[in-house]
Amino acid sequence: MAEFFGDAWPAVARFHSMLVDEGVLRGLVGPREVTRLWSRHLLNSAAVVPFLPERGRIIDLGSGAGLPGIVVAAMRPECEVVLLEPMERRTDWLTEVATQLTLDNVTVERNRAQDVHGRLVGDAVTARAVAALDKLYRMALPLLRPGGVLVALKGDKAEQEVQDAKHVGKKWGAGVAEVALASTIAGVEPTRVVRVVREVAGVR
Repeated sequence: MAEFFGDAWPAVARFHSMLVDEGVLRGLVGPREVTRLWSRHLLNSAAVVPFLPERGRIIDLGSGAGLPGIVVAAMRPECEVVLLEPMERRTDWLTEVATQLTLDNVTVERNRAQDVHGRLVGDAVTARAVAALDKLYRMALPLLRPGGVLVALKGDKAEQEVQDAKHVGKKWGAGVAEVALASTIAGVEPTRVVRVVREVAGVR
């Protein structure tokens, strides 16, 4: 595990400890999830990283407990990572985590995506368990500069979501969405990742 995370390991391991100690108490993870934080959450979040740029601004949409945003920030130290989350108790948590892990590349913003359209723009947007892809496109694509990439962690219905959202994506300037199986370490199920580039600015 430590070898997989490399230089990010101390921060990710500490993040795991914080989730174990406070995650359930603060309503960030369910009680059943504590024993499978590594396999279902932290490694799942790490699967998105190879699809992201090594530099630039990454916006994590609906950061919640910090999955995948905190993991991304630890593994992409040269990137500015904006954790966008509307709920105050969650932004308080994210600020505490970023401070304790000394993640100087993290900015926490309490807001909804639609409220920062036109103001906040990134080179990549990440999303995990936020919304179906057709709705996610409306929220995420306006946050991307042309050439920027949306990387969404999805489940077994990823391919169907891509088909269902095709027309909405086109309206917002999205290119062809790709679904990839992303592996992390042996024994952990691969994660479905939807990757789509915003080719043009698009129209409402």
